[in-house]
Amino acid sequence: MQLYKNQPLKIYNSLSSKKDTFKPIDEGYVGMYVCGPTVYSNVHLGNVRTFMSFDMIFRYFKHLGFKVRYVRNITDAGHLENDADEGEDRIAKKARLEKIEPMEVVQMYTVDFHNTLNKFNFLPPSIEPTATGHIIEQIEIIKTILDKGLAYEINGSVYFDVLKFNETKKYGILSGRNVEDLIHNTRALDGQSDKKNPQDFALWKKAEPQHIMRWPSPWSDGFPGWHLECTAMSTKYLGEQFDIHGGGMDLKFPHHECEIAQAEACNGHSPVNTWMHANMLTLNGQKMAKSTGNNILPHEIFTGENDNLSKAFSPSVARFFMMQAHYRSILDFSNDALEASEKGFNKLIDAINTLGKLTVNDTSSFNIEAWKADCYKAMNDDFNTPILIAELFSAVKFINQVKDGKATISKEDLELLTQTLHAFVFDILGLLNDTNGDDGSEKLSDTVEVLIKMRAEARANKDFALSDKIRDELLAVGIQLKDGKDGTSFSTN
Repeated sequence: MQLYKNQPLKIYNSLSSKKDTFKPIDEGYVGMYVCGPTVYSNVHLGNVRTFMSFDMIFRYFKHLGFKVRYVRNITDAGHLENDADEGEDRIAKKARLEKIEPMEVVQMYTVDFHNTLNKFNFLPPSIEPTATGHIIEQIEIIKTILDKGLAYEINGSVYFDVLKFNETKKYGILSGRNVEDLIHNTRALDGQSDKKNPQDFALWKKAEPQHIMRWPSPWSDGFPGWHLECTAMSTKYLGEQFDIHGGGMDLKFPHHECEIAQAEACNGHSPVNTWMHANMLTLNGQKMAKSTGNNILPHEIFTGENDNLSKAFSPSVARFFMMQAHYRSILDFSNDALEASEKGFNKLIDAINTLGKLTVNDTSSFNIEAWKADCYKAMNDDFNTPILIAELFSAVKFINQVKDGKATISKEDLELLTQTLHAFVFDILGLLNDTNGDDGSEKLSDTVEVLIKMRAEARANKDFALSDKIRDELLAVGIQLKDGKDGTSFSTN
């Protein structure tokens, strides 16, 4: 069904800093590119939140009836340790430290990335290209930019000339920065750099003798700059101009700014109509990042083996937790927030499971059509999942009232309610009906709490044999008890 014809969608465009009505370049088709992971370590939860936001957006476009080409890349070369074109390639450094081949690092963490996203019920992108698979395309773009006089080669490396580009275009259009301020706030070059200006960025870097990852080019044996790969792959699979480019907020500058400059220098026009940026997930009030160590890995949520967690939580509970915040809002991770999300998730799924047991009536005491319209209104307002979830709980309240005989629903409305709830909860939010599993079931929690109380009574009566037996037999079935100052908690393996 082509629902998009009757569902006008507004998206916050980072380029215009306002919500714009979405109009695809080609009616009925959406081209979307999202910056993927640099595969040198396990994907952490902050990364997952960004990709989950765009998975939800991908799902909603598909629900509306658009034909979507969703491209999400894998960075497997060229991403240096900092944005100043200095330091080692992150993958090469990992390979050197672990004394393995760089492609072993790439394979290991690409598999981890896919396995983790599968647990969170992600849809795979339409195309998942790699930087190393598109070296030729990157070299051709560099040649074009050089021919147009907007880059320069020196000592085997090629740099984009930001000041030259800025004479006729605007560098900084996405982030709102201007070159004059960048010059003022940048230290002078120390004489060891080949760049003409500190603002210039690498299109191609000559490899030092010790550099493992290298490819032949007209300028040297080397490797492409990190920013270049996304320009090469997005334009190859989506065209010189496409609908949406997404990524984390931290990529707006310099990564996405450089992408815009490269594409305009190469093709003569802006590459993307709508730029979308998902905000960060924080832990203890600070940004989650691999580089600082302030992060949590997804498997630690599933097992409960983390100092921040009192027990294990299912992937759907973690996904529901993240969907409760707008994708452009900062979301702080905490054990209390996950516990609250688990209760809300179970309440939502329990209501859905109740639908088939409701008694129908001739009339309905709840306007299902108006409620459905409000659900779409929320999603059409820049994918506002928190408002959508609030609407879903309006339906939950109604379902429980019908169940208790305090409200009525007709057969037709029950069918519409069931269809709509399944569409928004499972197809769009991407949740799974897994409350009967051994991760987040309220029944499991209640049963284990009873056993924890029995164990506490046994210990109080100095019946340590019974106390140990309860602990050991729970452990044998995959439930680990944890004694702490605030009492005993448990996690499932």
